[in-house]
Amino acid sequence: MTTTSTKIAVIGGSGLYNMPSITDKTEVILETPFGKPSAPIVIGTVHGKRVAFLPRHGVGHVYSPSSVPYRANAYALRMLGVRFVLAVSACGSLRESFEPGNIVIPHQLLDFTKLWRERTFFETGIVAHVSIADPFSAELRTLLCEAVHAVGGTVHPHGTYITIEGPRFSTRAESLTYRQWGCDIIGMTTSPEAQLCAEAQMAYAVMAHVTDYDVWRETGESVTSQMVMETMKHNLGITQQALEVAIAQLDETLDLPVHHSLETALLTAPEAQSVELREKLSAIFSTD
Repeated sequence: MTTTSTKIAVIGGSGLYNMPSITDKTEVILETPFGKPSAPIVIGTVHGKRVAFLPRHGVGHVYSPSSVPYRANAYALRMLGVRFVLAVSACGSLRESFEPGNIVIPHQLLDFTKLWRERTFFETGIVAHVSIADPFSAELRTLLCEAVHAVGGTVHPHGTYITIEGPRFSTRAESLTYRQWGCDIIGMTTSPEAQLCAEAQMAYAVMAHVTDYDVWRETGESVTSQMVMETMKHNLGITQQALEVAIAQLDETLDLPVHHSLETALLTAPEAQSVELREKLSAIFSTD
């Protein structure tokens, strides 16, 4: 573990750590057993609490959804002592009632990514099966819902989020299929981010900003990168205000089942565990 310690982290765009209320900012450059995180981590004080801010796609948005160093990001946050992760992401809507500009706090997750994403910390030497039946923290979801409502945003407290590979957007046939599966919103980054946070014993929830209707609709223009970025910029003020409210209300002493997720997940007998891998994963095994 490092000498710098914070219990709360925000993963999202680089604009989030430019909130006017953040004071005493410092930049931390970390090297993890899984390489460097997306960018140096900015730690600042918000309402008297130290908060780590990590731009998921790097400064200037240089990582595609498939190439984000997800393991390094999650591991770096655990090195700092993080126990609560508030994520922010863009999403497309698969439901008429989830309008562009709305915010969804999803309760379920479908991982439909296909390529080389780093999905687990556990390699040969230590086998662990972490339960993520409910991948998002109910406590953090409630916190985010109340925070968005408090600052005047339109928020949906439930939704099923499907993560696709990207970086391309969906075909119309794919989008219609996801609707038939019961999915409500679609994005490219929440898997394996949510799963890795669970393995690292950190509570996780995401504030998903609806930037567009996905292409299942026969009317309206198809989604573009420009459309996504314009909506995210428009929502930046609400995002910053909601995060301030959520951070102010978050009880850093809260002890949740996910903070002990490895206690019942390990299958490898202690005497058979790889000493090298156990040392490599020392930060996520820490109970600090």
